[in-house]
Formats: sequence, structure tokens, C-alpha cells
Amino acid sequence: MERLKSNGGSHVNSAFDSNLGDPPIYEETEFSNNEHRTVRPSVMSAFGHDTLDRVPNIDFYRNAGSVSGHRAVRPSLQELHDVFQKNGAISVPETVTDDGEGSEGTPSDDLESAAPIDVTTGAVKFGWIRGVLVRCMLNIWGVMLFIRLSWVFGQAGWGLGIVVIALSCVVTTITGLSMSAICTNGVVRGGGAYYLISRSLGPEFGGSIGLIFAFANAVAVAMYVVGFAETVVDLLKEYAHLMVDEMNDIRIIGCITVVLLLGISVAGMEWEAKAQIVLLVILLVAIVNMFVGTGIPATEDKKSKGFFGYNAKIFMENFKPDFRDGETFFSVFAIFFPAATGILAGANISGDLRDPQAAIPKGTLLAIFITGITYLAVALCVAGTVVRDATGNMTDLATPGIPCNGSSVTACELGYNFSSCETEPCKFGLMNNFQVMTMVSGFGPLIIAGTFSATLSSALASLVSAPKVFQALCKDNIYKALHFFAKGHGKNNEPIRGYVLTFLISVAFILIGDLNTIAPIISNFFLASYALINFSCFHASYAKSPGWRPAYKYYNMWLSLLGALLCCVVMFVINWWAALLTYGIEILLYIYVTVKKPDVNWGSSTQAVTFVSAVSNALSLSGVEDHVKNFRCVLNAKGECAESLVLRIDPSFTFSDFFFIQGPRSEIMPEMNNGMERNQQWLHKNKRKAFYAAVACDNFREGAETLLQASGLGRMKPNTFMIGFKRNWRTAETDAVQSYVGLLHDAFDFEYGTLVLRMNQGLDVSHLIEEEEEMLKAAKEQQALDNEMMSNGGKTKGLFRKSRHSSQQVLTTRVSVCGPPPPQVAKMNEKLVEASGQFKKKQPKGTIDVWWLFDDGGLTLLLPYILTTRKKWKDCKLRIFIAGQPGRTEIDKQEMRSLLQKFRIKCSDIIVSAHPLVCRSSSIKKLEDMIEPFRLHEGTKGRDQAAGIQKEYPWKITDAELSSFEEKTHLQVRLNELLQEHSKSANLIVLSLPIARKGTISDFLYMAWLDILTKDLPPTMLVRGNHKSVLTFYS
Repeated sequence: MERLKSNGGSHVNSAFDSNLGDPPIYEETEFSNNEHRTVRPSVMSAFGHDTLDRVPNIDFYRNAGSVSGHRAVRPSLQELHDVFQKNGAISVPETVTDDGEGSEGTPSDDLESAAPIDVTTGAVKFGWIRGVLVRCMLNIWGVMLFIRLSWVFGQAGWGLGIVVIALSCVVTTITGLSMSAICTNGVVRGGGAYYLISRSLGPEFGGSIGLIFAFANAVAVAMYVVGFAETVVDLLKEYAHLMVDEMNDIRIIGCITVVLLLGISVAGMEWEAKAQIVLLVILLVAIVNMFVGTGIPATEDKKSKGFFGYNAKIFMENFKPDFRDGETFFSVFAIFFPAATGILAGANISGDLRDPQAAIPKGTLLAIFITGITYLAVALCVAGTVVRDATGNMTDLATPGIPCNGSSVTACELGYNFSSCETEPCKFGLMNNFQVMTMVSGFGPLIIAGTFSATLSSALASLVSAPKVFQALCKDNIYKALHFFAKGHGKNNEPIRGYVLTFLISVAFILIGDLNTIAPIISNFFLASYALINFSCFHASYAKSPGWRPAYKYYNMWLSLLGALLCCVVMFVINWWAALLTYGIEILLYIYVTVKKPDVNWGSSTQAVTFVSAVSNALSLSGVEDHVKNFRCVLNAKGECAESLVLRIDPSFTFSDFFFIQGPRSEIMPEMNNGMERNQQWLHKNKRKAFYAAVACDNFREGAETLLQASGLGRMKPNTFMIGFKRNWRTAETDAVQSYVGLLHDAFDFEYGTLVLRMNQGLDVSHLIEEEEEMLKAAKEQQALDNEMMSNGGKTKGLFRKSRHSSQQVLTTRVSVCGPPPPQVAKMNEKLVEASGQFKKKQPKGTIDVWWLFDDGGLTLLLPYILTTRKKWKDCKLRIFIAGQPGRTEIDKQEMRSLLQKFRIKCSDIIVSAHPLVCRSSSIKKLEDMIEPFRLHEGTKGRDQAAGIQKEYPWKITDAELSSFEEKTHLQVRLNELLQEHSKSANLIVLSLPIARKGTISDFLYMAWLDILTKDLPPTMLVRGNHKSVLTFYS
């Protein structure tokens, strides 16, 4: 409500009913963490003007349920624009109470709508080290490090062995980069890989991969536990202490181990995290023990088993590959790669991280780097100290004069003859002994402890990951039969039911005992998840949706696509039939979810690509002539056809450019029909991606209303209306000004986002285009006449003489009309042409100044951001200007910086304007001169005379109106002074468009506001969204 206090006394808007009470103060005090915060109600304290308009605030962008029971709401566009009601207040609630439905109709049990866990009640949240780095390192440092790594380098040699490790790291690093981009594109809830994929590609992909990913983690528990049990059984067998037999002992030890791990998990995340730290310490000690052991001089026993200490000849001998038993590079790579599939261990507990957006990228990528270096260092140390084959017999000494052959040449030079390994199998060396690390280490039992730690930590991580991912999947209710497992317990919302299910699955597979058959399938399940994470990043980048604004910038869409393809290739390298089975299961689940159509809407990139494809296909059809074979009947349900031109400069930046012909229907219809094809060709010629259509109407306002209501089709209906500023409003007819302002009112009524663009030179170049077309047409006629005369030897005969004379007359007329304009007009036209092409060329380095004074849903901020993502504007930085309160500018600045960080929108600077509403007298004089011809001055006349004049000129500005809106008028003047001071050198200014309430503010006063606000400035775009959020900080 426009309640104003002028400097000269108290003035109240004449349309305001004092009995209705003061405007509501938007103040919110109840948050889930008992935090008390006051939402700044308006820009009153900054500019002295009280209004319903709210300044930008983070709470307006929260989803349902994010505040305990209540959500802050910004006033709607209608509440700001509708006529004041004398008999009833415009209801503007301070907050709304959620009743089970989200703000967009999303069920309240959707993860985005879930109330955040109250950290004050003791919920455990992890940082990036304990939550991500430690878990990822423990998962990647598996038994491969201590048991099979030496065999890999024995087969492939350290030359190709480095390639094996590097290729694995390339795949995981690309996946880590893609995951970093996705998880920094908004708030990340619990669910790990499932959450990232489903919010990017939609429930069809997310639901299919989420189920098999959770199942893979559950079976992985059994795999790691069986690996642990096998190591224990080997020790029992070495000391002849088997309980029953080898297979049953594995089952018994495995089941006991899973029960203990389940107890740790159910006890809570804090206990599980402590157990992981203990296991990490053991693992680090084991790795250090191995490095120390390689530096200890070899004993005779170790020499007989192939360990001689660091030796350059051994290192060079192990450089080349020596594939045996049918092994190849790809088979060796397939055995090693599953060791690298632990990079999602941290992301899988995303709901338990303090700041997932920062923790997941940092922890995951650092873990990949550390573990990759560790694998490489351990392998190279072993390759430089151990030969490929050894007998283990200390009597196999080299005899002088007897040459050694095969792979034992270097060993022979060091005093041992292992030539017998060429004819009969040996038990030691890189190729034959899986316990090389134990032999090389300084203290063998520590390596066994490291093996235990590696298997148990991986099993524990999988036992935690599977229920967490499964719970997130069930919460989304994609598979309704599984909703039972969505319930959580305790302060951390622990999925106890999921733990029990994971326990049962793992025990079932442990009882099978032999997991060699199932292992390739599990590896392929993980790789399918990696492939979809990479594809999600590529797809979101390809869609170019405005919502794709990852804070992490070190990614590339084509690199992500390469990562997805590499994951698919690796799946077939590991096991072709397992890859086919994985694809088959995923396709079946995808079809199931598609058929069931879950009631969720996450704004996926699939939706964005669908929209882009629809626009692209429609554009391609608009450039093709109709053919009788492709005729289809299209019915229109309206009485009269009303079409519009929907101009789409960019799929993510949509606005309407209206075209219609004015006049009597019988006269304008032929012109409109004849111009359809010509105008469409003009759009194609100028490479404008646009749909051309026209309507016939009697006046400007009528045509505009028709276009606003009828333009677009389905989801491709425009939502933003753009118009140029009417520069000649002071000299134009009254009806023209009323139609122009009325058009803005119509846009507000139909809830369009509204843009008004002002350039000093103007925007209308239609007369120049018409002149150019006339000159081209005249030139073509002249060329045709010249050709005709040359073909007849310069003469004409008979029938052609009359037509030639007529054409010459037309040409002369046209040339005279299109002749050179006066110098002053020519200069103006030159400036106009230059200005009209200003945005077609690359913009120089500079700034786009965004004066985001009122919260309109974020359109004022989103449009300039979209511009900066385009090549022509990429050198321009955003500067954000906001209204602030004196004495708390730093707090206001920090709040805005926090909001921009959540929106992932970067700016070069944030300027808080907290200047008092005191205008310079010269500026006030300009405004007074501007509105003087349109003032009624009823105060200087008698009552009857004033009433008569007001009845004759109802559109004029009254003294009462000026007095009522003195503060708001001065606000526009003061804002122009601030714009002149701060933004005079900006490449573009984007400024909140003031709203004129219907029936309260006259058309000419509103035009004066817009004129004085944008006067003598660089190109300025006034923006007012429809007060529905177009920005979100949810992924």
C-alpha cells in the first residue's frame, strides 16, 4: 500500500482506506534451529518510501517445509498492482502454512521439501575430511593394494602398469569433475549418486540407477566380507586351525563379521566414523611399513623369493609386459579397475555432510589424487625390488659359466638361478606370489592387518551407503511398494529398516560363498552409475538451462561425455555379458518408472532438452513451405484467430515481440497475408530464431491484448513481455500514451514478466528498412530494364515500349523518394543504425550493473546472468546494487553475498545504497519541467472550474496525486542521481521496474517516473518479474 510521508507533512494516498490498517510487516522469527531473524520489510529505511514491495530475501526462495511449518512469501504481482478496495483489504499473509503440498505442487515428502535436520538436537554432521576424504581413500585402498597390485605390474610391466593406473584415474577423475559440477548446482540432500542423477536427468534415469546402485552396494558388503573371511581362513589353514572346512569357515566368519559391522552402523554415524578413523590409521601404518621394508637390505630368504632391494636392472627388466596364461592388457585392466570404484563413498552419505556442496568436490578429487599416487608409488617400489619369478629355494644359486635364461637374467647376475621357472611353476616372484607385499614389508603381520583394514573399511562404507541411497529412493516414492523403507529413526534419521534389508542381502550372498560370478556384475553396476553421472553433467550443459549454474567451474561438457563413453567401454572390457545384463536391467527399470509416471517434478535437464527440441523443430518447420502430402488439420477453438510473433533470441531467454497491423479489416487483411512470407524470410535472412505471425486489429491496445493472451502453444507460451520505451510520450497523442501504459497494465494483469528497454537513440529502424527495400527494388527494376535494352540493341519495339516508359516513371519516383536525406537526418539515421546493432557485436570489457531493489522472483537477476553466459557478453562482469539500511550496510552486503552464493551467481562487486531520499534541486527542476504540460493545477482554480477541467482532462496529473506520491516520485529522481553516479560507464543497466497501481497513478505521471528514472543513461532495461521464483538454490 502506498502510504507516503512527505517533507511537508503527513500525506496519505487518496485511494487508501485508513480503516484497513497498515501494510503487513514481513517478519519471520521461527526457524527450525530457533534462530531469530527479521526480514527487512521494504526499502523505506533506505529511501524513505514505504511500500508493499519486498527487498530480495533468501526466505522467499525456500521450498515448502524448509522453515518449521511456515514459509515467508513475497507479495504477488496482483497484490502490488490491483486497485485498492474500499470494502475489503487485499490479503497479504506474512507466511503460509504448508499443508502437505510444496509450492509447486510437489509432495511434501519430496527430498527438497523435507525439513532440515535440527543441528541443535545433536545430529551428527561431518566435514569434508571425515565425511568424504577418509571414506573415499579407505574405499579405494582395497585389497588390490596388498594382494593383486604386484601381479598387475608383473603381467603388464611397469610401463603398461602406469597406463593401467593412469587410465583408471582418468575415468574416476572425469567422473569426479562431473560430480563436482552437479553437486555444486544447488543444495544436495541425502541419496548420493541417486540424488545427483535423479535431479539432473529426472526420475526415470534416477529411479533405475538408484535401485541397482543400492543393490550393488549391498552385495559389495558381501564381497568385501568374503575377502576378509578368506584372508582369515588362509591364516587358520596355515596354522591348521580350521573349524569345519574352508568354505563353511568363510561363511561362518563372514556372517559374524557382518553382524559386528551392522552393530557399528546401527549404533550411529558417529561410531561408524570413529571405526573408519581406526581402520585408516591401521591402513596408513601398513602402507608406510611396506615403503620402509623396501629400503631394508634383503635377507638370503627374501632373495630366494625374488626380493633383492632397489636395483636399476630389476627395474628395467620389469619395464616390458610379460602377459601369461592368456592375459592381455584389457584383462589386466579389468582386474585392476574395480579397485578405483570407491569415489562415491563420500557422496553416498551426502545427507550427513555439513556442507555437501563444498565437501564432495574437495574430498573426492583429493582422495583420487592421493590414492592414485599411492598405487603408483607402491607398484613402482615393488617393480624396482622384486623379480618376476623365483623358486624360494636358497640353494638355487647361480653357477659361474652357466648362463641363465628367461626372466631370471638379472637374478642370475645377483647370484641366483631361477631358470627352472621356465619349465615348471614357481611359487614366488611378482607373477606367482600374491603375498609379495607381506614379504617385502618390514613387518609382515602389519600387511595382514592392512588387508583386514582395507576389506572391513570398504564393507562398512558399503553397509552405510546402501541404506542411505535406498532410503532417499524410497522417500521419493518412485517405487510405491518400497515406501516402507523411507522411514528414518533417531536424530540422524537413520534408515534402520534399510540396514536390516542390506544385512539380509549381504548374508544371503555370503552363504553362497563364491562371488566370482557376481563380482563383474557389481563392478558394472558401479560403472553404470559413473556413466550416468558424467552424462548428467554433459546433458545439463548441453541443455543450456538457466538453472544450470554450478559453482564448480573446472569441468567441460565434452570431457564429461568422453567420461561417460569411457565408462561404457570399460564395462564391456570387464565383462561383456555383465555389461549387457546391466543395460538390460536398467532399461527395464527405466520403462517401469516411465509407465508409472511418479508424481515428481525436479526441473531436470531432460525437460530442458525437450523444450529446446520443441522450439528447434518448430523453427525448422517455419522455414519450410507447406506441401500437400504433409497437410494436417489444425483446429482453433476460438471464435476469431489471434496469432502472435514469439521471438526467442535464446532458448533460455524468452520474450515476445508483437507485430500487428492496424486499420479497417477489409483493408489490412491483404497487406497482412501478403507480408507473411516476406517477413518470415527477413527473419531467416537476419538469422533471427523467431516465429512470425500477425493479427488484425482496430487499435494498438486491442492487438496487444490479443497477443498477450493468445500467443504461444502449450509450454512454449511466452512468460515475459518486452517493449521499448516510448521516447516521444511528451509529444504523442494522449490516446497513444494511454494505450502504451495500458499495455504495461495488461502485462501485469496477465502475470507476464515485464521488460522495458531504453536506448538514447531509440529502437525504431523500420523506416530505414523500408527505404533499403525500396532502393533494392528500384535497383532490380533498373537492372532488368538495362538488360532488356541490351538484348534489343538499345531499342524497344511494339508491345514493350509502353511498359518500359511506365517502369522508368516508377523508378524515377522511387529514386526521388529514396534519395539522400538531409545531412542532419542522415547523421541521426547513422547513429540509429549503429545503436540498433549495438547488441549484435561483442561487448567490450565492462560491467552489467544490476539494481535489484525489489524481489520479483529473481528475473531481474537471472536475465543479466544469462547474458554473461553468452559469447558477446562474456567479458562483462555483474555488479549488484541493493537497497540497504543506514548503519547495517555490511550486514546487508553479507546477506546478499550469501544469497548469490546459494544461487551460484558470481559478481564482481556488491554495492549497498543506503543514501537518504534527498534530491538535488536541479533534478527536481527537470522533473517539474517534464510534467508541467500535463498538470491540472486544480489548486489554483475555483472548485467548480477545477471540477470542470478535471472532467474534460481526466488524464492530467492532479495536485492531490503529486502530493500523495511525492516520496515515490522523488525516489525515481534520487535513483537516477545514484545511477548517474555509479553506473554511467556500464555496458548495460538492469533496474527494477516500478509498478503503478491501477486506478491510483495517472498514465503521464507513470511515464514521467520511467523517463526521469532512466534519463541520460547507458542502455537501460527495466525489469519486473511476475513474482514467481525463477531462481532456486535446490539442485
